[in-house]
Parts: sequence; C-alpha cells; structure tokens
Amino acid sequence: MNSTPSNQSPSDQTPTRMLEGKVIAVTGAGGGIGRDIALAMAQQGALLVINDIGASLSGEGNDAGPAQRVVDEIKAGGGNAVANTSSVASAAGAEEIVSSAIAAFGRVDGVVNNAGILRDRIFHKMSEEEWDAVLKVHLYGAYYMSRACAAHFKEQNSGSMVHMTSTSGLIGNFGQANYSAAKLGVTALSKSIALDMQKFNVRSNCIAPFAWSRMVSSVPTDTPEQQARVDKIKQMTPAKIAPLAVYLASERAAQVNGQVFTVRNNEIFLMSQPRPVRSVHRSEGWTPESIAEHGMPALAGSFFPLDRSGDIFTWDPV
Repeated sequence: MNSTPSNQSPSDQTPTRMLEGKVIAVTGAGGGIGRDIALAMAQQGALLVINDIGASLSGEGNDAGPAQRVVDEIKAGGGNAVANTSSVASAAGAEEIVSSAIAAFGRVDGVVNNAGILRDRIFHKMSEEEWDAVLKVHLYGAYYMSRACAAHFKEQNSGSMVHMTSTSGLIGNFGQANYSAAKLGVTALSKSIALDMQKFNVRSNCIAPFAWSRMVSSVPTDTPEQQARVDKIKQMTPAKIAPLAVYLASERAAQVNGQVFTVRNNEIFLMSQPRPVRSVHRSEGWTPESIAEHGMPALAGSFFPLDRSGDIFTWDPV
C-alpha cells in the first residue's frame, strides 16, 4: 500500500540538504581538512570555490593541480565547483577568490578559512621571515578573506564564516610561536567579527581540529613516545572535522556565533574563552612590595601551568 499522500510525490519526502544552493569558498581545499570539508559541503548541496595555491607545507611553490583535482571529484559526484589558485596572503588574492564565487555562482554565502603553512622553529632561533610568512597566511589570510566577504554578507543580510584555529594557540606548543600567535589571533578576529556583524545575521565561529594531515605530518618521531603520539593522531582523519564545518555554515546554526570548538576524532568540545579567574583587592592600592608579599601569593594558587595541547588532551582519541 502506498502511504504517500495524494498531493505529495515521493520526491517531496527527500530531506533537504543542509547547504542546498549555498555558495561557499574553502581555502586550502586542495588536500587534507580543506578537501574533506569541501567534499562534505558538496554532498550537502553547496556550490564551491576550491582555493589552493598548491604550495609546499612551508608555503613555497605553486601548483594548480590540487584544487582542480578536488573540483573534478566534486563534479564526478554530481556537485558543482570551480578552482582558484589565488593566495589568501594578500587582499587582492582574497578579492579574487570571492570574485570567483560571484562570477561562477552569482553570490557568496560562506567562507571556510582553512589555508595554512608551517615554519616551526624554537623561539630564540625564529627568523623575521618565518614569523611573517605564517602570520600572513593564517591571520592576515583569515582577515583578508573575511573582509572580502563582509560587504556581500552585509548587503544580503546573511553569511557564515568558519575559521580554523588550533590548540597550539588556545593551549600552547613548543616551537610554534608564529603559528600559535596567528591561530590565537584568528579566534579573537572571529569573536570581533561575530560582535560587529551579528546585526546583519552574519556568524563567525572557530574550529580547532585534531587530524592527521599535511599540516601535522612534520611532527617529529625521533623517540618511541613521539611515535606513539603520531600513531594516535593518525587515527583522527580529516573527514571527522567536516560535519561540524558543514553544520556551522548552514542555517541550522543560526544561533551559534562567536564560539570556539575542538574536534578530536568522535569528540566535539566547546572551548572556554578567557574570563577572570581570581582577584585580589587592597583599599589603599598596591605597591610593588605589597604585590610581591600579598597580591601574587594570593593569586598563585590559580596560576595556569605551562601546558601543551598534549598535556590537556591526555586520553586516546575515541
């Protein structure tokens, strides 16, 4: 017996895809996390700009192949996408990426700021060039892309920004002062965008991903402990990040704004944001001596240790 109402065809019962018709630019989408996010968004009906300059992990070189291969994958699956090889590290490059979306699909509804490079170095040996290169791609890149989208989002009274941050910035890590500073900067940028643009129904959120990708393939494996850590990371595939990115880019996340999430295999965490922890007060005010004798000892019990990400996430991925 056919239970479909007479005024409703079977096709009417097909669930609406979460990003149907949404035009989204994903940077650094030629591989790893960006690729998996783009593929998942295409499956949910998004029209995509696949941006990737095809550079090495440290940012050198240029190759149109990675972006085009992802476009070909999306089209083979019945989706629609265009490739773009502009660099997010300049305002002009970001404008070109957004213009690609407008030219191909007539609008832009979202951006995933995923592009990144690494120039790891212990701090006292870090060069100015290593500092600048990482900040230009991660922090400036997130700003340039967000700024290029902002006017379009304001005009259409809607839009979503999803930024990739890192627990290296939120918590800490060795040898990554440039990367950590950039990624913590991205979280502050996201919060500011959320505050400034909420009245235009524009949302801005962050994801700190745990996943084995090219960005973490440089983790050393010189000791058994380091090898064990890498083996755990390898369990966490980039595809695990994609569902949250899809959700945050969709209208189902209309009430989610200015938040920071971490994805670790099958776990999703809402991360804290800095708030006062403890205070001390003296009605007559403070002197350097009274701070040393009373103020700082009173606060010391609430000090944060010099943790790294691995010191906080100590259990095996689940």
